[in-house]
Amino acid sequence: MKADDTIVVIGGSSGIGLAVARRSLDDGATVVIAGRSRSRLDAARAELAQPEMAQTGAPAGRLSAHPVDIGDPAQVTRLFERVRTLSHLVVTAADLPYGPVVSLSEDSMVRAVRSKILGPLFAAQQAAPRITKPGSITFTSGIAASRPAPGGALAATVNGALESMVLALALELAPIRVNAVSPGWVDTPVWDRLATADVKKARMADLAARLPARRLGRPEDIANAVAFLIADNFVTGTVLHAEGAQVLV
Repeated sequence: MKADDTIVVIGGSSGIGLAVARRSLDDGATVVIAGRSRSRLDAARAELAQPEMAQTGAPAGRLSAHPVDIGDPAQVTRLFERVRTLSHLVVTAADLPYGPVVSLSEDSMVRAVRSKILGPLFAAQQAAPRITKPGSITFTSGIAASRPAPGGALAATVNGALESMVLALALELAPIRVNAVSPGWVDTPVWDRLATADVKKARMADLAARLPARRLGRPEDIANAVAFLIADNFVTGTVLHAEGAQVLV
């Protein structure tokens, strides 16, 4: 990653996307974060600006935020018309309902497909003609693609399709490099919406004990993997597993 790079992070308002944005700013890049929630974008922008404000007294002008629903092609088009040119696109946005396959609604299925298949395709369509060479696109898959679990059939399906998309786009969009990072269990704000603090703590301790590293992933771990995929201009058509060997346990 170079100081004159522009990184667009769709899903950059929280969790892994926010960590990618922070890492990119630390590396000197100009960063555009995008997501569905204006309030979360505003909070993320304020959080990311704090180190720069502490050093200079004002934001450095290397960070902007735009609301966008990745599943809406018109909104995605407007985002990239504002950005105009970029060096790298990172997509971490996801809307993945979980539950037994027999009880999944059509709405749940459509939401997952729009966020993890159609949305990334919309983003690639708009980003590719605007990416300066050499540049890259990095998607976010997940452990469910290679190690599905009961209740996660929808996640397994769309993540598996996304990984196939990576292979196809790496050929079609070359010399733009196209990759994906595949996280496992990561401590992100998603957990806060799924369980109470006590339940979350107990569940995470149980999961951590099953991994060789004896801990869950952190958003910064996945941001490091994304930074590698951005920086190495020979890696393309690759799914980089950053899951602490979860696939083995």
